[in-house]
Amino acid sequence: MNQPLPFGAGPTPGGADPAELMQQVARGDKQAFSALYDALAPLVHGIVLRVVRDRAQSEEVAQEVMIDLWRQAARYRPDAGSVTTWAATIAHRRAVDRVRSAQAAADREHIQAVREHQTAFDEVAEQVETRLEREQVRRCLHGLTELQRQAVNLAYYRGLTYREVAEALRTPLPTIKTRMRDGLIRLRDCMGVTA
Repeated sequence: MNQPLPFGAGPTPGGADPAELMQQVARGDKQAFSALYDALAPLVHGIVLRVVRDRAQSEEVAQEVMIDLWRQAARYRPDAGSVTTWAATIAHRRAVDRVRSAQAAADREHIQAVREHQTAFDEVAEQVETRLEREQVRRCLHGLTELQRQAVNLAYYRGLTYREVAEALRTPLPTIKTRMRDGLIRLRDCMGVTA
């Protein structure tokens, strides 16, 4: 590779003016682009490397910049600055974009890892709490009379209505309602639930 041109430099090592080369590139001249590439690639790569600080990524970004120069050649305006200044500006912007993108990706990964860690902790805590509540309910159910336990089990664990519980136990409906009410009061007291 040739040595990079200093900012605002004139002709390329082959003798052609970068502004003239850019006009030829804008018309699709591949040889002009090759000469421009040889002149600007070291400068572009150096700028990108200083910002990105990773050789592999810098090479990738520098290639993207050179492709941009090919694609955007028609947008170049000599009155706005030299070709090298324009290329350097594009290179710097692309490099900064890459660094910001990499930082944003790292931030997203960190946030996701924190969320997953918290979720896992919350799931464990919730499972433990649910298990403890089940054990407490079982203990309290054993504190009921057999008749109360039967009625509560049929209504709450099998989903039967009071009438269906009465039919299943062949007991009058008012008696089932009384057993259920008394059983639920005992459960509430056993579990320490305040009304």
